[in-house]
Amino acid sequence: MEYTIIDAHSHLWLRQDTTWNGMPIRTTENGRSFFLTEEVQMLPPFMIDGVNSAEVFISNMNYARVGGAVVVQEFIDGLQNDYLESVKRKYPDRFFVFGMCDYFKPGFPDDARTLAARGFNGIAIPGHRLILSDRQVHLNSSEMMEMFHLMEDRGMILSVCLAENNLQTGEIKEVIQECPKLKIAVGHFGMVTAPGWKDQVKLALNDNVMIESGGITWLFNSEFYPFKGAVRAIREAIDMVGADKLMWGSDYPRTITAITYKMSYDFVCKSDELTELEKQLFLGENARKFYGFGNLPSLPYIKNMSE
Repeated sequence: MEYTIIDAHSHLWLRQDTTWNGMPIRTTENGRSFFLTEEVQMLPPFMIDGVNSAEVFISNMNYARVGGAVVVQEFIDGLQNDYLESVKRKYPDRFFVFGMCDYFKPGFPDDARTLAARGFNGIAIPGHRLILSDRQVHLNSSEMMEMFHLMEDRGMILSVCLAENNLQTGEIKEVIQECPKLKIAVGHFGMVTAPGWKDQVKLALNDNVMIESGGITWLFNSEFYPFKGAVRAIREAIDMVGADKLMWGSDYPRTITAITYKMSYDFVCKSDELTELEKQLFLGENARKFYGFGNLPSLPYIKNMSE
């Protein structure tokens, strides 16, 4: 069966050149980056210039028959607002892009207002990065709440990844209670391989909260394809909150250093633990509705040379 496929968690950047927690993240060569304390394979090795562009991603999307993608942001990639604004203008039917603020900088709600004025329909918070060794920005702080009320009033979407072990679950519950009309997508499938993931997934019992699976193949990397543990977790999450509350996400491009982009979702297609309707909702229909994707392209199957 063919599915409408939308990637609810991906990343784009032109170059990594930033710091987090006082440590560097820098593009080096052959798809590698110096990440905090060591050199890692950040991109597939054929992306030799370190550029993680929309055009390369679209080529991957077309090959894997992924119609649209949601681009979130992460501190370890640096602020990408300028680049993502250009991506939004150039490819409005293929991408939903999130803006991001420097949440360690006082006055960031003003930056959120600027992002809204620039046409961003969502703001991303890598919440797990807000907990540093010497300080922490709380999701229920007065400035965060100011920003969330702004977003709620303007119909914007919040993308948030939470720390494991329920370190921030209580805080985001306060946000949901304070801003009941704020649409929220919780990433990384609640950090599914760590304690507390079920409590994060159960946040989707609230009307405007969804869970997306960005990074699930990374979290189950030790068992590798076909990620049977990931499928069992998806099955369990469906039983907890319903199939209409979950969305597939790849965490492109970092996850495709280990697997191909298509492999990041086709293990779901091939599973016999999920119904056809559950697969349809998870792989694309929920994201289409939540993010408002419209004119997705028709992507025919192209035969591989090796077939």
